[in-house]
Amino acid sequence: MRRSWPYLLLLPALLIVALVVLLPLVFSLYSSFTAYRLTRPDSITRFIGFANYVRLFQDMDFWWAFGRTILFLTIVLNAELSLGLGLALLLEQVTRGQRLLRTILMFPMMFSPILVGFQFKFMFNDNIGIVNYILQHGFGMQESVPWLVDGRLALFALAVAEIWNSTSVFAILLLAGLMSMPSDPIEAAKVDGCSAWQAFRHVTLPYLMPFVWIAMTIRSLEVGRAFDIVKIMTNGGPGGRTELIWTLMARTGYVDGRMGLANAMGYISIILSMAFTVHFFAKLSAARRHVY
Repeated sequence: MRRSWPYLLLLPALLIVALVVLLPLVFSLYSSFTAYRLTRPDSITRFIGFANYVRLFQDMDFWWAFGRTILFLTIVLNAELSLGLGLALLLEQVTRGQRLLRTILMFPMMFSPILVGFQFKFMFNDNIGIVNYILQHGFGMQESVPWLVDGRLALFALAVAEIWNSTSVFAILLLAGLMSMPSDPIEAAKVDGCSAWQAFRHVTLPYLMPFVWIAMTIRSLEVGRAFDIVKIMTNGGPGGRTELIWTLMARTGYVDGRMGLANAMGYISIILSMAFTVHFFAKLSAARRHVY
């Protein structure tokens, strides 16, 4: 009886997890094999097999959204890594007030993505945005730039908002790596006559790579699910040119009412996210073996 007490105490939590997480997952997986429409509840019983998945693989709108998601993910992750690494290296050199600077650095990640979306939507506004105001009054540009109307510029504006919101994740993790790094290898490199760049390239950076891949894993899952900022700033426009997988999924499920097709899209996205996670964890394991 005493051995069963821990399991009995965990039972309420397990039931809640099953109700809140497991049952919706099972239902969404089942509905992805049906012709379920929100406007026709009886369609949940119409089983169509893999038809939704086959339809998605033949749908160019889905592939365009998939390509934009990969492009967006690549731009954002590389920019956040570069900026985060630079901020971490600068903060490591600070001897006084570092705690205050670390706290200030974390401010952007504390803002809700919805709030960030509204903030940057007004900043990039054609008529009243501060970005166009600076370009016109500070750099002498005559015409306002249609940041959220032009397809390429709109994707750039979304990337800027996402990078501002989450660069601090990379900076904090990489700063933790720098602070935990032993000083002996750097001192040995200096004694051997290595320049600052050589010491960074061959000593510091390999030691930081496990932290880089941890940050990459966390942020790839978050950016791959980007929805709030895109929804607020462009809503997938103009003309669907900033439509990402998760905004397309929401439009398919809640606007068009094709929930079965949207759930199939969601499970394809989950498989892609798992593939990215496995790839990054493989890189993490290789980096840890190299260091230790």
